[in-house]
Amino acid sequence: MEANQAMHEGQVQRRKRDNLIAFIAIGAALAVAIVLALTLFVPKDDEPAQSAPAETPAADSATQGLTNSAEVPDAATAAGKTFTGTLTLNGKPLGVTLDGTKAPQAAAVFKSLADSDFLAGKTCHRLADAPDFGVLQCGSLKGDGQGDPDYQWGPVENTPADGNYPAGTIAVARANTIDSNGTQFFITFKDTTLPQDDGGYTILGKVTSGLDVVDAIAKDGIEGDATDGAPKTKVTIDSFKLK
Repeated sequence: MEANQAMHEGQVQRRKRDNLIAFIAIGAALAVAIVLALTLFVPKDDEPAQSAPAETPAADSATQGLTNSAEVPDAATAAGKTFTGTLTLNGKPLGVTLDGTKAPQAAAVFKSLADSDFLAGKTCHRLADAPDFGVLQCGSLKGDGQGDPDYQWGPVENTPADGNYPAGTIAVARANTIDSNGTQFFITFKDTTLPQDDGGYTILGKVTSGLDVVDAIAKDGIEGDATDGAPKTKVTIDSFKLK
């Protein structure tokens, strides 16, 4: 009986040890996923972070009291409008549509950037590919992920309450406040879940054709075989045309 009891106690201790190891492994994986989600689309910024409003922003920028950079176009120029066009990456076209009804300020900004050819020649400097995350981020002023401190705007618009950004979503990257949007955007090439507790990210529009171009870039991988970093295939925006 003593031998059986000793064997039983040994089995109990092994089960406790195995459960502890499994718990630690799950916790570590969850922590990595959370960190990736919180940092995935935040453009770097040399300027001090601004304090975020205490309230969740409304869709209408006029209610926010935010001060946008002087060059940022008025949301009224895109309100109620839908813009369609082509985003060309490495010589390959993606059909796109921007929704000025749900995201008038964002649509006004990117229509203006398209009309001025600002994005032509810019790169897609960041690729993230992990479970529930699949994005290509583009539009940095210098191609290094830095935001432009002289071109910032708000508010955040048209964010999904469940944090789900379906494959083909075009959304606006930002720094750590809801009025720190700039010229960067990201395209999801798989269904992607992002945290919404700090305001989320504006859904600007969607890719209507050619998402396989982004899929191919993702399949080529990320430098250092990481899950988040520079794509192995250098990606250049040849043009971004809207009408």
